[in-house]
Amino acid sequence: MSSHTGKLWIVGFGPGSAEHITARALTAIQASDVVIGYNTYVDLVRHLLTHQEVVRTGMTEEVSRAQAAVELAQQGKAVAVISSGDAGVYGMAGLVYEVLVEQGWQEGDNPEVEVVPGISAIHSCAALLGAPIMHDACTISLSDHLTPWDVIARRVEAAAAADFVIALYNPKSGRRTEQIVETQRILLRHRSPSTPVGLVKSAYRDRQRVDVTTLADMLDYEIGMLTTVIIGNSQTFVHGQKLITPRGYQRKYDLRETEQRLRPGERLRPEHEPWALHQGRSRGQG
Repeated sequence: MSSHTGKLWIVGFGPGSAEHITARALTAIQASDVVIGYNTYVDLVRHLLTHQEVVRTGMTEEVSRAQAAVELAQQGKAVAVISSGDAGVYGMAGLVYEVLVEQGWQEGDNPEVEVVPGISAIHSCAALLGAPIMHDACTISLSDHLTPWDVIARRVEAAAAADFVIALYNPKSGRRTEQIVETQRILLRHRSPSTPVGLVKSAYRDRQRVDVTTLADMLDYEIGMLTTVIIGNSQTFVHGQKLITPRGYQRKYDLRETEQRLRPGERLRPEHEPWALHQGRSRGQG
């Protein structure tokens, strides 16, 4: 192991389009000695590479990528492990840290580690769909390669019952075709068949496709590993081809009027929020 402290960047580069990569991600990639990533991810940032050594592997080789990154950084090299979207959302950040922890690494040890955030699929796809995640939302991966299906199903059930807007990652692959069907069945126990659903494939990439449909009809559309499925809550509505989830402003404001019935100092009074925990009781009551 080198006495020189290495640098390990775990980089989320967003959807893959040049205009959506952050300046920090760009700096980390260009300053690295080695770039390590899944084949498709390396291809997406190939135009950014100059002198870097490239280590590219297949889809199921995440552990070997993480181990190689740690080893090279411990040798004193500057290493960028790349993920599309955000590296901390179903990306490589957690796995790299797990490998380091298994080796007894502590903060301040070699290598120095930095996670560089990026735009996750829930955010890039939501932007293309309009404003579907304006209220409480969650992400659920339907891949059961690493997580037991019964755990995933319980999470879908809980999110559906709690009226979360839900973003489904890894919804379907060539060999995993039943998970999305079962997910729809669970959701229909809690939500109307007319619930708006947005399907976004390859957001901000050359083969981008955006479809707006309903919970009842979503399986009639092409869904694959490059698709993110966003399922609205009970308040989500469709306007044209946009999904909009109200945050609740309409409870307190008239969105058609420039002058509101409540003055700014009155808007946060308990009596004007009967839906809140205090149920409209003024301070000192009850």
